[in-house]
Amino acid sequence: MFDKEIFTLIDSETKRQRDGLELIPSENYVSRGVLDAMGSILTNKYSEGYPSFDGLTEYTDAQLGAEILPDKRYYGGQENTDRVERLAIARACRLFGADHANVQPHSGAQANNAVYNAWLELGDTVFGMDLGHGGHLTHGAPVTQSAQIYNFIRYGIDPETGEFDYDEIEKIAIKEQPKIILVGYSAYARVPDFAKFAAIGKKIPGCLLMADMAHVAGLIVGGVHPNPFDYGFHVVTTTTHKTLRGPRGGLILSKGVVGNPLKKPEKTLENIPTLIDRSVFPGTQGGPLMHVIAAKAVSFHEALQPEFKDYAAQIVKNAGVLADELKKRGFKLVTGGTSNHLILADVMSSFGIHGGIAEKALDDIGLTLNKNAIPNDPEPPFRPSGIRLGTPAITTRGLKEKDMVKLAEWILAAIENRENPEKLAKLRAEVAKFARQFPLPSDKKEGI
Repeated sequence: MFDKEIFTLIDSETKRQRDGLELIPSENYVSRGVLDAMGSILTNKYSEGYPSFDGLTEYTDAQLGAEILPDKRYYGGQENTDRVERLAIARACRLFGADHANVQPHSGAQANNAVYNAWLELGDTVFGMDLGHGGHLTHGAPVTQSAQIYNFIRYGIDPETGEFDYDEIEKIAIKEQPKIILVGYSAYARVPDFAKFAAIGKKIPGCLLMADMAHVAGLIVGGVHPNPFDYGFHVVTTTTHKTLRGPRGGLILSKGVVGNPLKKPEKTLENIPTLIDRSVFPGTQGGPLMHVIAAKAVSFHEALQPEFKDYAAQIVKNAGVLADELKKRGFKLVTGGTSNHLILADVMSSFGIHGGIAEKALDDIGLTLNKNAIPNDPEPPFRPSGIRLGTPAITTRGLKEKDMVKLAEWILAAIENRENPEKLAKLRAEVAKFARQFPLPSDKKEGI
């Protein structure tokens, strides 16, 4: 039976994406291979539990076809799904230099909650970045479930320099003795000093060093952003979309001894991989989404190719040029610029409008970004002072530094002409004509 209404809407969304440019830094375009895996028959299979995993980061055909231990799954018929998941785990470990990967989390939020559940007891303290300074909801925002279970304390940044006060962070950490020090962000345009965070964490007995790298995972594997594992972090969580350019989902990477998830290990930092496996299933999730895990594996394979490093480097180059071009046009940028893929602009200070107005004006011409709070924002959440934009998706489309000049011109023109429908329509036609020169990756017969 053909569902005309839904597929008509899918066609409309395809047109919207082809005729516009995606500037939301947490979004990207996936390859035809990733889409095909997500739409595959693997969606029919229940695979509660885990496949056996021997720690290999590469497999020969013989090793991949080795006997799978049957007692780690709760359903039969796993000869193909086990191999899919083993490949996904191996590729993720190779990408990040991890000892183990859990590829089952349905989202980044699920990944973070699983780590909390694995390591914390009721009321334990987590030290993470303040949501109002660029942190994420799952890092202790009062409206979240985890904030009702654990004690979150927060650190922030100097909004002008983008720097953390590491002496103050250390003072608070020594006083509060958190069980987790969490480094991660959703709207932060610089690079934290992982070595300083690790040095602080090592002064606290039993403190888990956790990095939520959802936004910059692709930059890490592309070699243009530091890897927290290189500085002694125990756990890295991430989404698999954003800069990693895979399907929407979560991933947990860890250092330590990989054990049998059917046997409860002692709660030590060395055993964190097994504690996390037990926390994901059966602790916080049921059956994994095998079609999504297959799509994750495809995207990991793509990220292991040499050209992915070029892509990651181009993201950062594009973001730097776009930030400079916006500054030339009167945009005040939080932290004065960017060191990664993301730009946070204060449009209230720059143009006297809140971020929602700017977002709508850009939507009207086919450029998509999102309204966003700035540090110490005096405005309410749905009328924040800022906008957040970035370059992962447009870099996937093939835009280069020279194109950032045109984008900055359009962004300013949309804001200045936000109450001029005729001018906005003309700008939208210009954007659409330009965007069609850069096909969606999924329009191509082969990979990105």
